[in-house]
Amino acid sequence: MVNTTRPMNIDVTSALTRAQSQFSGLNPKEPGQWPLLPKALAWLGAGLLALVLGWVLLVSGAADALEAERNLEPGLKDDFRAKLGQAVNLSELRKQKQQVQEYVTQLERQLPGKAEMDALLSDINQAGIGRGLQFELFRPGQVEIKDYYAVLPITVRVTGRFHDIGAFTADVANLSRIVTLHNLAITPAKDPAGTLTMDAVARTYRYLDGAELAEVRKAREAEAKNKAPRK
Repeated sequence: MVNTTRPMNIDVTSALTRAQSQFSGLNPKEPGQWPLLPKALAWLGAGLLALVLGWVLLVSGAADALEAERNLEPGLKDDFRAKLGQAVNLSELRKQKQQVQEYVTQLERQLPGKAEMDALLSDINQAGIGRGLQFELFRPGQVEIKDYYAVLPITVRVTGRFHDIGAFTADVANLSRIVTLHNLAITPAKDPAGTLTMDAVARTYRYLDGAELAEVRKAREAEAKNKAPRK
């Protein structure tokens, strides 16, 4: 039987010697002149380096984007649940909206317009006279413009008996238009009849017409523009 182990070792050794000889004396400035084996290994190393860099740059960016999307998931789920609940109760919410709108309309009807303010002031005055009270002061103040309505404060001082003053305040509260009393102060009057004097500020409200609403919006926009930081 012929032994082939030694020739194989000789061939492997010579092959390694030839391969090693290809790496000796390489000029790094002229890689194009390198033998085949060093050139192939150089290309393989460059490809692996490019693959690793691409993996780091692309995959790490994708991982960051994935993590950001995962962080958004809980909020999106909560938003979905909330909107799902609204969709399920949509008909009931529409009924509630209609009820609120009707209530707001009812309240708006209790607010006089600009042309009806004189009649309302007369109603307040007549409510006091009807209870036998003596008006010592009835002075409308400066109108306060709010976002959707205006407030007219009226300084009032009336003199009369205790029960008549109480009935007057109840009559004011029961007017068809909204009137509220503030800063009430009741003191004994300086007369022998035992009457009382009540000082108060009656506040009545009216809705703004279209032109007034436009002026309010314009003033709000100008105020917001002035408060905005300048670049």
